[in-house]
Amino acid sequence: MRAKPNKTGRNASEGHWTKLLRSTMETPAWRALPPVAQALYPWLKLEWRGPDSNNNGSIRFSVRQAAEALGVAIDTAARAFHDLQAKGFIIMKEPAVLGLEGAAKSPAFELTELGGRDGLGPRKLYMQWTEGCDFPVLKAAANNPTGRTRKAKPCPKNHDGTVLEFRTERR
Repeated sequence: MRAKPNKTGRNASEGHWTKLLRSTMETPAWRALPPVAQALYPWLKLEWRGPDSNNNGSIRFSVRQAAEALGVAIDTAARAFHDLQAKGFIIMKEPAVLGLEGAAKSPAFELTELGGRDGLGPRKLYMQWTEGCDFPVLKAAANNPTGRTRKAKPCPKNHDGTVLEFRTERR
C-alpha cells in the first residue's frame, strides 16, 4: 500500500535526499574547497544509508560514477576526491581493487561528518583543518608501477638463438 500524499501532493517516503549543514558549509575548509569538490560531497552523502543501517566507512563511489554524476572529466572528479580528503571531509578506508575475475571494487570512504560503524561519534576532521596544512591524501596505486610483466625476459647468456643452422655447400 502506498503512503498517503501530504499537502504538496508528494509522498513522505518518495525520493532520496540528504542535508548539508550550514555549520559545515561555513567552515574555512569548506570555503577552501573547489566547486567541483563541493558538488561531489552531497553525492557521497547520498550513498550513506542512515543511522539505522550505518555504512559509513564502506561508502563506495567510484571516480567514474562521480564524473558521470557531476558531468566532468574523470581527472577532474579524481581531483575532487583528493580535495575532500585533503580538507578532512572524507577518509579512504579501502583502496580500489580489481578482483581475480575482473570484478572491480571502488574505494570505500568514511564521511567524517557522520558517526562511524564502530559506535564512535563523528570525527569532523575538517574543523581542525588550517590553510596550508592539508591532511594526507591516499591516491590509487598504479597497477603495474615497474612496467614489468610476470614473464621472464630472455637472458642472452642462455644462448637463445636458432637451433639449427642450414648451410648450402659450395661446389
